[in-house]
Amino acid sequence: MPYPRAYLFPFRPGASGPPARRRARHLPRRAHLPVQPAPPAADPQAELLARLRAGDEAAYERLVREQTPILLRVARRLLHSDDEARDAVQDAFVAAFRGLPNFRGESRLGTWLYRIAVNAALARLRARAGADEVSLDEWLPRFVEDGHAAEPAAPWPADAGPERREVRERVRQAIDRLPETHRTVLVLRDIEELTTDEAAEALGITPGAVKVRLHRARQALRTLLDPWMRGERA
Repeated sequence: MPYPRAYLFPFRPGASGPPARRRARHLPRRAHLPVQPAPPAADPQAELLARLRAGDEAAYERLVREQTPILLRVARRLLHSDDEARDAVQDAFVAAFRGLPNFRGESRLGTWLYRIAVNAALARLRARAGADEVSLDEWLPRFVEDGHAAEPAAPWPADAGPERREVRERVRQAIDRLPETHRTVLVLRDIEELTTDEAAEALGITPGAVKVRLHRARQALRTLLDPWMRGERA
Protein backbone atom coordinates (compact mmCIF):
# COMPACT_ATOMS: atom_id res chain seq x y z
CA MET A 1 0.00 0.00 0.00
CA PRO A 2 1.64 3.29 -0.98
CA TYR A 3 2.39 5.88 1.71
CA PRO A 4 0.49 9.18 1.49
CA ARG A 5 2.54 11.99 0.03
CA ALA A 6 3.79 14.46 2.61
CA TYR A 7 3.48 18.20 2.06
CA LEU A 8 5.48 20.89 3.65
CA PHE A 9 2.61 23.39 3.85
CA PRO A 10 -0.93 22.84 5.18
CA PHE A 11 -3.86 22.92 2.76
CA ARG A 12 -7.63 22.96 2.95
CA PRO A 13 -9.45 19.67 3.60
CA GLY A 14 -10.68 18.02 0.42
CA ALA A 15 -8.07 19.71 -1.79
CA SER A 16 -5.86 17.44 -3.87
CA GLY A 17 -2.67 19.29 -3.10
CA PRO A 18 -1.26 22.46 -1.60
CA PRO A 19 -3.04 25.48 -3.08
CA ALA A 20 0.17 27.44 -3.35
CA ARG A 21 1.77 24.71 -5.40
CA ARG A 22 -1.27 24.34 -7.72
CA ARG A 23 -1.48 28.08 -8.34
CA ALA A 24 2.20 28.29 -9.06
CA ARG A 25 1.72 26.18 -12.16
CA HIS A 26 -0.45 28.85 -13.72
CA LEU A 27 1.60 31.92 -12.74
CA PRO A 28 3.82 33.45 -15.41
CA ARG A 29 7.52 33.38 -14.79
CA ARG A 30 9.00 36.52 -13.30
CA ALA A 31 10.84 38.57 -15.89
CA HIS A 32 14.50 39.33 -15.05
CA LEU A 33 15.15 42.94 -15.93
CA PRO A 34 18.70 43.84 -16.93
CA VAL A 35 20.70 45.64 -14.23
CA GLN A 36 21.36 49.21 -15.25
CA PRO A 37 24.83 50.48 -14.30
CA ALA A 38 24.93 53.51 -12.03
CA PRO A 39 25.72 56.75 -13.85
CA PRO A 40 29.33 57.80 -13.37
CA ALA A 41 29.90 60.39 -10.66
CA ALA A 42 30.72 63.84 -11.91
CA ASP A 43 34.34 64.93 -11.51
CA PRO A 44 34.31 68.25 -9.59
CA GLN A 45 37.75 69.21 -10.90
CA ALA A 46 36.81 68.54 -14.52
CA GLU A 47 33.64 70.55 -14.09
CA LEU A 48 35.46 73.47 -12.47
CA LEU A 49 38.21 73.37 -15.09
CA ALA A 50 35.66 73.45 -17.91
CA ARG A 51 33.96 76.46 -16.36
CA LEU A 52 37.29 78.24 -15.90
CA ARG A 53 38.26 77.66 -19.52
CA ALA A 54 34.86 78.98 -20.59
CA GLY A 55 35.53 82.22 -18.73
CA ASP A 56 32.97 81.66 -15.98
CA GLU A 57 33.54 84.50 -13.49
CA ALA A 58 31.84 82.58 -10.65
CA ALA A 59 34.31 79.72 -11.15
CA TYR A 60 37.23 82.16 -11.00
CA GLU A 61 35.90 83.63 -7.78
CA ARG A 62 35.46 80.16 -6.27
CA LEU A 63 39.02 79.14 -7.14
CA VAL A 64 40.49 82.32 -5.70
CA ARG A 65 38.40 82.05 -2.53
CA GLU A 66 39.31 78.41 -1.90
CA GLN A 67 43.02 78.54 -2.74
CA THR A 68 44.13 81.96 -1.48
CA PRO A 69 44.60 80.98 2.23
CA ILE A 70 46.84 78.03 1.33
CA LEU A 71 48.91 80.02 -1.15
CA LEU A 72 49.32 82.96 1.21
CA ARG A 73 50.56 80.64 3.94
CA VAL A 74 53.42 79.19 1.90
CA ALA A 75 54.28 82.58 0.34
CA ARG A 76 54.57 84.17 3.78
CA ARG A 77 56.82 81.37 4.99
CA LEU A 78 59.14 81.87 2.05
CA LEU A 79 59.12 85.67 1.84
CA HIS A 80 58.54 86.77 5.46
CA SER A 81 56.51 89.69 4.19
CA ASP A 82 52.73 89.99 4.02
CA ASP A 83 52.85 92.52 1.20
CA GLU A 84 55.23 90.46 -0.92
CA ALA A 85 53.27 87.30 -0.18
CA ARG A 86 50.05 88.89 -1.45
CA ASP A 87 51.84 90.13 -4.56
CA ALA A 88 53.31 86.67 -5.18
CA VAL A 89 49.89 85.03 -4.87
CA GLN A 90 48.40 87.58 -7.25
CA ASP A 91 51.21 86.83 -9.72
CA ALA A 92 50.46 83.12 -9.31
CA PHE A 93 46.77 83.52 -10.14
CA VAL A 94 47.53 85.65 -13.20
CA ALA A 95 50.06 83.08 -14.43
CA ALA A 96 47.65 80.22 -13.75
CA PHE A 97 44.73 81.81 -15.61
CA ARG A 98 46.98 82.50 -18.59
CA GLY A 99 48.27 78.93 -18.49
CA LEU A 100 44.89 77.19 -18.24
CA PRO A 101 44.81 76.22 -21.94
CA ASN A 102 48.05 74.27 -21.41
CA PHE A 103 46.95 72.55 -18.19
CA ARG A 104 46.39 68.87 -19.01
CA GLY A 105 44.92 67.83 -15.69
CA GLU A 106 47.72 65.37 -14.88
CA SER A 107 47.72 66.71 -11.31
CA ARG A 108 45.07 68.26 -9.12
CA LEU A 109 44.22 71.85 -9.99
CA GLY A 110 45.13 72.97 -6.46
CA THR A 111 48.52 71.22 -6.63
CA TRP A 112 49.30 72.85 -9.97
CA LEU A 113 48.36 76.29 -8.62
CA TYR A 114 50.39 75.67 -5.45
CA ARG A 115 53.54 75.02 -7.48
CA ILE A 116 52.98 78.20 -9.47
CA ALA A 117 52.67 80.17 -6.22
CA VAL A 118 55.88 78.63 -4.84
CA ASN A 119 57.73 79.60 -8.01
CA ALA A 120 56.28 83.13 -7.85
CA ALA A 121 57.54 83.50 -4.28
CA LEU A 122 60.96 82.09 -5.18
CA ALA A 123 61.23 84.52 -8.09
CA ARG A 124 60.72 87.40 -5.66
CA LEU A 125 63.34 85.98 -3.33
CA ARG A 126 65.90 85.81 -6.13
CA ALA A 127 65.05 89.34 -7.24
CA ARG A 128 65.71 90.90 -3.86
CA ALA A 129 68.53 93.39 -4.19
CA GLY A 130 71.52 92.89 -1.93
CA ALA A 131 70.39 89.53 -0.56
CA ASP A 132 73.57 88.02 0.85
CA GLU A 133 73.94 84.26 0.88
CA VAL A 134 75.03 83.15 4.34
CA SER A 135 77.38 80.20 4.69
CA LEU A 136 75.97 77.12 6.35
CA ASP A 137 79.33 75.54 7.16
CA GLU A 138 79.71 76.99 10.65
CA TRP A 139 76.52 75.23 11.78
CA LEU A 140 77.30 71.81 10.31
CA PRO A 141 78.84 69.01 12.42
CA ARG A 142 82.58 68.44 12.10
CA PHE A 143 84.14 65.01 11.67
CA VAL A 144 87.55 63.56 12.54
CA GLU A 145 89.68 61.48 10.18
CA ASP A 146 88.06 58.17 11.09
CA GLY A 147 84.62 59.55 10.13
CA HIS A 148 83.24 60.00 13.64
CA ALA A 149 81.70 63.28 14.73
CA ALA A 150 84.17 65.56 16.50
CA GLU A 151 81.39 66.68 18.84
CA PRO A 152 78.74 63.92 18.96
CA ALA A 153 75.25 65.28 19.39
CA ALA A 154 73.74 64.35 22.74
CA PRO A 155 69.99 63.94 23.19
CA TRP A 156 68.15 66.95 24.49
CA PRO A 157 67.12 66.71 28.14
CA ALA A 158 63.60 65.43 28.60
CA ASP A 159 62.88 67.94 31.34
CA ALA A 160 63.80 70.97 29.22
CA GLY A 161 60.07 71.61 29.15
CA PRO A 162 59.66 74.77 27.07
CA GLU A 163 56.12 75.62 26.08
CA ARG A 164 55.04 74.39 22.67
CA ARG A 165 54.37 77.93 21.45
CA GLU A 166 57.83 78.97 22.61
CA VAL A 167 59.39 76.02 20.78
CA ARG A 168 57.59 76.91 17.55
CA GLU A 169 58.77 80.50 17.76
CA ARG A 170 62.37 79.46 18.44
CA VAL A 171 62.31 76.98 15.55
CA ARG A 172 60.91 79.65 13.23
CA GLN A 173 63.67 82.04 14.23
CA ALA A 174 66.30 79.37 13.64
CA ILE A 175 64.88 78.52 10.23
CA ASP A 176 65.00 82.20 9.29
CA ARG A 177 68.75 82.21 9.92
CA LEU A 178 69.39 79.49 7.34
CA PRO A 179 70.58 80.43 3.84
CA GLU A 180 67.76 80.89 1.37
CA THR A 181 68.56 77.79 -0.69
CA HIS A 182 68.47 75.52 2.36
CA ARG A 183 65.67 77.33 4.16
CA THR A 184 63.39 76.99 1.15
CA VAL A 185 63.97 73.24 0.89
CA LEU A 186 63.32 72.82 4.61
CA VAL A 187 60.07 74.79 4.41
CA LEU A 188 58.77 72.88 1.40
CA ARG A 189 59.69 69.42 2.70
CA ASP A 190 59.25 69.60 6.47
CA ILE A 191 56.60 72.29 6.88
CA GLU A 192 54.59 72.21 3.67
CA GLU A 193 55.18 68.43 3.40
CA LEU A 194 55.90 68.33 -0.32
CA THR A 195 57.51 65.15 -1.60
CA THR A 196 61.12 65.22 -2.74
CA ASP A 197 60.04 65.15 -6.39
CA GLU A 198 57.49 67.95 -5.89
CA ALA A 199 60.05 70.15 -4.14
CA ALA A 200 62.58 69.45 -6.89
CA GLU A 201 60.08 70.41 -9.58
CA ALA A 202 59.13 73.62 -7.77
CA LEU A 203 62.77 74.63 -7.24
CA GLY A 204 64.05 73.51 -10.62
CA ILE A 205 66.72 71.22 -9.15
CA THR A 206 67.24 67.47 -9.01
CA PRO A 207 65.70 65.27 -6.29
CA GLY A 208 69.25 64.43 -5.21
CA ALA A 209 70.01 68.10 -4.64
CA VAL A 210 66.83 68.43 -2.57
CA LYS A 211 67.93 65.53 -0.34
CA VAL A 212 71.40 66.97 0.17
CA ARG A 213 70.14 70.47 1.01
CA LEU A 214 67.46 69.10 3.33
CA HIS A 215 69.98 66.96 5.22
CA ARG A 216 72.36 69.87 5.67
CA ALA A 217 69.52 72.22 6.66
CA ARG A 218 68.34 69.80 9.36
CA GLN A 219 71.85 69.44 10.73
CA ALA A 220 72.31 73.20 10.90
CA LEU A 221 68.91 73.66 12.48
CA ARG A 222 69.78 71.24 15.27
CA THR A 223 73.03 73.10 15.92
CA LEU A 224 71.17 76.39 16.16
CA LEU A 225 68.57 74.98 18.54
CA ASP A 226 70.90 72.89 20.69
CA PRO A 227 72.04 75.53 23.24
CA TRP A 228 68.50 76.77 23.76
CA MET A 229 67.08 73.27 24.18
CA ARG A 230 69.72 72.59 26.84
CA GLY A 231 68.45 75.43 28.96
CA GLU A 232 70.40 78.40 27.64
CA ARG A 233 67.35 80.62 27.19
CA ALA A 234 69.28 83.77 26.38
